[in-house]
Amino acid sequence: MKALIFAAGKGTRLKPFTDHHPKALAPVNGVALLERNIKYLQSYGINEFVINIHHFGDQIIQFLQYNNNFGAKIEISDERDELLETGGGLLFAKHFLESEEDFLILNADILTDLNITDLVKYHQSKRNFVTLAVSDRNSSRKLLFNKEQQLRGWTNLDTGEERLAEPDTGFKPLAFSGIHCVNRGVFNKMSRTGKFSIMEEYLDLMSTGQIFGFEHSAHLVDVGKPEAIALAERYFK
Repeated sequence: MKALIFAAGKGTRLKPFTDHHPKALAPVNGVALLERNIKYLQSYGINEFVINIHHFGDQIIQFLQYNNNFGAKIEISDERDELLETGGGLLFAKHFLESEEDFLILNADILTDLNITDLVKYHQSKRNFVTLAVSDRNSSRKLLFNKEQQLRGWTNLDTGEERLAEPDTGFKPLAFSGIHCVNRGVFNKMSRTGKFSIMEEYLDLMSTGQIFGFEHSAHLVDVGKPEAIALAERYFK
């Protein structure tokens, strides 16, 4: 199985580091986020990667070349001309991924010890269209799931904004972990082009009932802010 690692973002919350570097190269205990995530996925037998780049993308290319791609097969989805966000980035990388029945997507600034094998087994046993890793943790934005763990909505707890596939009958709010297992059929379902969020597509598609949550209790740190690095360094040595 291939994995797409989103490493193109500008990482504005991680300034001043990202004034001169891509966020994917931010160090946690001296090891870059991108290196940690490549090795994390390799520990589950994944050794083929697509990495998208934009902000200081040349530094990512040089980093990978210097480290001989960490022994992996790595293809670069080059968005240096235009940053396309997660949905546009996935669509732009289509030609690298469409031959795979299923593939993983991981945000480069997420560190976790989630068991990837369990996520993939759940995805494939249910024949899900999309499986989103989710957990019960503090977040202003939550995805809403029914008792069968089907995605039925989204809410912003700060603004009260929400989108629902059907009336709320006691949906469980869970935070997205930035990891998803996706069937290649997603490319035939996506209605947007250009620059857009993949979550908007998922919310459009949730009425099909084929998008599920995989709830976990693993450690997870969104290394989006400088103070998050200190937290990550407690869990990831």
